[in-house]
Amino acid sequence: MSKRHVGLAAAAAAAALLLAACGSSSDNGGSSSAAPSGSDTAAAGGKVGVILPDAASSPRWENNDRPALDKAITAAGYEAIIQNADKDVSKFATLCDSMINQGVNVLMIVNLDSESGAACEKKAADAGIPSIDYDRLTLGGSAKYYVSFDNVQVGKLMGEGLIKCLDTAGKTKANVVMINGDPTDNNAALFKAGYVEALKAKVDSGDYKIVGDQTGKWDATVAQTTFEQLYTQNEGKVDGVISANDTMAGGIVTVLTNNKVAGQVPVTGQDASDEGLQRVIAGTQCGTVFKDVNLEAKAAADLAIAILKNDGSADALVNGEVEDSTTKVKVPSVFATPVWVTQENIKVPFDAGYTTVEKVCTADYADACAKLGLS
Repeated sequence: MSKRHVGLAAAAAAAALLLAACGSSSDNGGSSSAAPSGSDTAAAGGKVGVILPDAASSPRWENNDRPALDKAITAAGYEAIIQNADKDVSKFATLCDSMINQGVNVLMIVNLDSESGAACEKKAADAGIPSIDYDRLTLGGSAKYYVSFDNVQVGKLMGEGLIKCLDTAGKTKANVVMINGDPTDNNAALFKAGYVEALKAKVDSGDYKIVGDQTGKWDATVAQTTFEQLYTQNEGKVDGVISANDTMAGGIVTVLTNNKVAGQVPVTGQDASDEGLQRVIAGTQCGTVFKDVNLEAKAAADLAIAILKNDGSADALVNGEVEDSTTKVKVPSVFATPVWVTQENIKVPFDAGYTTVEKVCTADYADACAKLGLS
């Protein structure tokens, strides 16, 4: 691990003040998680900086990823500095500069878009700091490793899940709407590639017709407005919906509820959010893809720690690769396995400790939970 020279005292002081400003806020966007400083951290000899993207596109970032990453990194005796960019590109850049100025030894990012993510990784590389792309690949970036789920497989699970839900409902012919993720997120393209592939045979045979294909930008309100327009354009003749995540599924189900067809039109999702699981339990969402963030976070933390140890063990953790479509470079990757969750296997995310019955099975869902053996 190369060491960076200490700059002028004034610059160092300014950097310290900047970091303090970013880390002093008590809200999700500015809060910092760190291991106890002092001899323990010094002995371990490393800091891992993590920039999360926001707290709105999915509850997972603050509820699951932050504590899982913090626990894994600090348990190994290293310091974890975890910040949230609050979906603000300028704040993302400021956090990146702050972590580099503070002297993190490994930088892990979930980019807001590839352009700003690549700019951050270049600054880190120029300072001798290796980067890890977490959950989202930064196109045109310079990350040494990528940690995520097989996101094409995530999309396939949604597509295959919708087919099964439609079959169960007795619908062999179907008009299908696709509400995709944010086009600035490379994962959205991978998810779509997966569910388009899964639906291809049905579409080619004429059994399914795609009657809507638009972005919901990972936003429940945007997804609701977009789907409502498509639903109206198709005069309500929509039989199934691919929603690329649970947040957007919430907006879509609102439209179906308002039209008194919630539960009759299968809707997919992803992330196994508490709200998504509630809809699966209630029958208004046919399923969700459970990505055990604990596995992903542990894999990313293990990789960061291996980099810090600089003993050659990082490459042994790699179980795949993904091509950066911009640079054509194949990035060594660590992939975790996703699971399609319906009422039939609803206990999976609870058994994994991803969430709790107490959080999901509130009063409105208590009876439905009890029928599924959740108590």
